[in-house]
Amino acid sequence: MRFDPELAEIRFGCGLSPLHVPPSDAEMLLAGLRAPDVSARDWPIPGFEGALADARAYSSARRARKHAIDTSLFEARDKDLKQHRALMRDHQALWFTRRLLRCVTTPHGFRERLTLFWADHFTAQGKIAAFRYAATPYVETSIRPNIAGRFEDLLIAAVISPLMLHYLDQHRSTGPNSRRAKRVARRQDRQVGLNENLAREVLELHTLGVDGPYTQADVRQLAELFTGMIYDIKTGFKFAPGWAEPGGETVLGQDYGVETTGLDAITQALRDFARHPATAQHLAHKLAVHFTGDTPDPALVAHLAARYWDSSGDLIEVYTALLEHPAAWQPNLDNVKPPFAYLASACRALAVPPEALTQLTRPQVNRFFLRPMQRMGQRWESSNGPDGWSETDGDWITPQALAERLRWCMTVPAHILPQMPAPLNALKSALGGLTTAQLRFVATAAETEREGVGLILASPAFQRR
Repeated sequence: MRFDPELAEIRFGCGLSPLHVPPSDAEMLLAGLRAPDVSARDWPIPGFEGALADARAYSSARRARKHAIDTSLFEARDKDLKQHRALMRDHQALWFTRRLLRCVTTPHGFRERLTLFWADHFTAQGKIAAFRYAATPYVETSIRPNIAGRFEDLLIAAVISPLMLHYLDQHRSTGPNSRRAKRVARRQDRQVGLNENLAREVLELHTLGVDGPYTQADVRQLAELFTGMIYDIKTGFKFAPGWAEPGGETVLGQDYGVETTGLDAITQALRDFARHPATAQHLAHKLAVHFTGDTPDPALVAHLAARYWDSSGDLIEVYTALLEHPAAWQPNLDNVKPPFAYLASACRALAVPPEALTQLTRPQVNRFFLRPMQRMGQRWESSNGPDGWSETDGDWITPQALAERLRWCMTVPAHILPQMPAPLNALKSALGGLTTAQLRFVATAAETEREGVGLILASPAFQRR
């Protein structure tokens, strides 16, 4: 294997930047994961407590409007509710901009890439207005701090997050023989029941994989084990014994909830799933696809799975295995950048000044980034399901998506840059030594600097990593 600094920054980081020297070796990439998180320090985003604060304020304003007793009071409360909605949209724009700035300015691009990867692996989104913009704070609390530890700790942090419990309806799941179910049955005022969503996704998406060695009976038993995990909008996560199915459960042949009960039994089950050989294989394949291509080298997948298994899911060891394998360094740029990664790498290559982004208003963030991303196929914090965004290249290069990428390249940089760079300088900043004679000709033949820069950013070479 021959380490290529520029290829490393493109494939494993956020793209080349004229303001940052690419990593000199694989150890430098890994050292960035162990170093202080300067990007989070420079561009702070509140943890999930921030999302809960927004949710509490919004819910309170909504209740106040609902209980308004006359027209004038309703109008006043309605105005207050609209102000809370606007504040939450302001927060979304601010948090998006700071996540973008982390990718644009970071000296440790590998950290940002892995945060995005694991956030997608553990997709969780708000399904009600109060939690509509809670995904970024969820990532800040549950994902980002755990990407360089053991997978089991990352798994537990994601699964017991209030947003995950909300997204997969776990907060409504009740053990069929629980005290709560019996109480509701006596009153006969409503129905409660078991929900299998979280249990199914933990096995199918988060750990063993869709072809993993589990059955519907395992899903059912795990769903019963998970009962009792709920959240309160005032306090966040809580375990409610009255909601939990009494007795033990058996999942993948292992008994839980007999000697160890409650949340301890749940976390023990999650640790066992994280240490399962099927989980090693599933995560190895997914990492290989994400960083190398839709059809990864089987030897690379096997190497990653073996390192995961040997290290009991130590993610730093798995990343080390990824960076040391020759298949990770094949020179062709095959993977298409998803819209967020594409726009972030464009801003990074153009060295867009931070103040140019921090000064954008919410309508400008929508106009320059969020709406274009949606037209490119990626609505921010709104993937189609719990399996997250597609890793298949063809899903990102539809005619409509490519047309939007070209439109963005030709228009938006001129709005956010104080001065357009010379095309040849932009080409060097964007692709370094990976450029071609054809691209150099395109850069010099364009009629204006704006068109030259746009054609560089629209080129297939820049759109891949």
